[in-house]
Amino acid sequence: MPARERPGEGGKARPTSKSPYTEIVTPALLAIGRGELNLEAVVGALSGAAPGADGAVVTFLGLVRNHNAGRSVRYLEYEAYEPLALKAFERIASEIRERWPSARLALHHRIGRLDVGEASVAIAARSPHRGDAYAACRYAIERVKQIAPIWKREFFEGGDVWIEGATADPDDDCARAEAERAACV
Repeated sequence: MPARERPGEGGKARPTSKSPYTEIVTPALLAIGRGELNLEAVVGALSGAAPGADGAVVTFLGLVRNHNAGRSVRYLEYEAYEPLALKAFERIASEIRERWPSARLALHHRIGRLDVGEASVAIAARSPHRGDAYAACRYAIERVKQIAPIWKREFFEGGDVWIEGATADPDDDCARAEAERAACV
């Protein structure tokens, strides 16, 4: 198994054997994989700023609900085209840097079987100002749902169904504006 990487000094990645993530893209942690989510590790990936430089860290943790569309959910299965999902995460991080230059992003989405109550996605945004951190975090989840090639299969009492995944063209300015509107409400 190849060495995994995490952000190091000067924006360069350095290998580590402790990282549970499939792949990490610098300068922020962007990952997809089957391992459990560790919110502290996701937030910790953003700790490269000078002490006292940031005034806010905002986190989002998506959980598997026990119900959807009037059905009792038993569990979910997520599938993804991992290389393209990571590219989508990189694009989202780039869009965030463009719109909120002081904000930094960490994002990890799980794949595989997830039981009710388990975390499926963790997002952390860090910034000198809370407004930028909140907006960046909300924008990230909106864009993940729009453009990341991740598909959800829902298993419920009496059957299962695929839930529609990403449908927006990543270059669609209207979709991007919709995500920004949701983030800045």
